[in-house]
Order: sequence, then structure tokens, then C-alpha cells
Amino acid sequence: MMKIAVLAALAGSAVAFAPAQQARTSTAVSATEAQKEFFGITTMDFSKELGVQPPLGLWDPLGLLKDGDQSTFDDLREKEIKHGRVSMLAVVGYLTTAAGVRFPGAGDIPDGLASWGALLNTQDGRNVLTQMGAFFVIAEIVNRDAHWLDNKAEFVGDYRNGALDFGWDKWSDTQKMKKRSIELNNGRAAMMGIWGLVTHEVMGVSILPGGILPGQ
Repeated sequence: MMKIAVLAALAGSAVAFAPAQQARTSTAVSATEAQKEFFGITTMDFSKELGVQPPLGLWDPLGLLKDGDQSTFDDLREKEIKHGRVSMLAVVGYLTTAAGVRFPGAGDIPDGLASWGALLNTQDGRNVLTQMGAFFVIAEIVNRDAHWLDNKAEFVGDYRNGALDFGWDKWSDTQKMKKRSIELNNGRAAMMGIWGLVTHEVMGVSILPGGILPGQ
């Protein structure tokens, strides 16, 4: 049963890494009539939105868009992007600490879930928690659309606020769609990934190279 679950997770991750079709062509995947009837999609057609791709197509098993409008979709998309970005950071952090890398003053802190309790036991650990808390607060403040600025976000999840660019404005629309698709799909894979890593740690089963099992 465990092997089946692992294979299913890997299959889901592989799908998430696949490039979105509408990034390359002008014809997007449309929701089938069966999907529309089953999910009760009667208000707006979101089947051509970024991220709708084979094999699932328009995937809304809970019917969150049943009576939704564009504002509802944008709100859900923003949450998906945010969770994906956090998950990508989480996977990198989890694997980095599993490899033995530590911040100064945290050399004795274990990896995995065991780190939380250990951080509370020493002053150095509590200092690390304070730094993490400060980072979370600043990240939450910065990573949002600054409505008070004379700036309009180009798309949902665009938090540049006229300050950051890194060459984005020089790219074509096709390149921008491709980059947005990559971020969205990597975020989806990361959400699956961090959940899988933590679950296997709790189960006591290593899925990392060399049989490394964080938290043990």
C-alpha cells in the first residue's frame, strides 16, 4: 500500500512539472461537458486559465468555483501561488538542513520536525526562532500588492510593486506565460513534496539518498 501511495505521489509530481499547454499554443484545454455537469460549473468558464492542463483539465473537486466569479478564481489562485512559494522554500530548507547545513549558533539543532522543540531549549535556538518570526512578518508585509502605490499588478501574485524587475518587462508574453507556468507547477510539486517528506519522517521511512531520515 505504501508503494502505491509513493507511486501516486510521484505521478502527481511528474504532472506538476509538465509545462502548461497554453504557454505554447493559443488553444487551451476546455472543461468537458461531464466535468461541467459533475462540478456544477455554470457561471464562468475557467478552463482557459493558466494552469489548466492535461490530464486533469479544470480540476475543482470541491466545487469551489461552482458559483464563483473571476474574483473568486483570483483569490483561490493567489492562495495557490502563495502556498506553492512557501512550499518551495520549505522543501529547500528541509533538504538543506538534512544535508547538515546550519545557521551560526544552530549547530546543535537537529533536522526535521525535531528541530522545533530543540530551538526552544537554548538561547541560541530562541534567537533563531525570533529571526524566523521577523522574516515571516516582513515577508507577509512585502509579498502583497501595494494598493497605496501608483502601480497595478500585471497578474495575480505579481508583488513587484514597481520595485523589482530582473528583466521581466523585457520578456515577450509567451516567455512570461512560460515562466508563470513553471512557477505554478513547481509550487504544486513542492506542496506534494514537503507533505511527502514530512509524512515519511513521521512514518520513520527514509526516501532521501543514503537512507537519511531527518528528525531521528
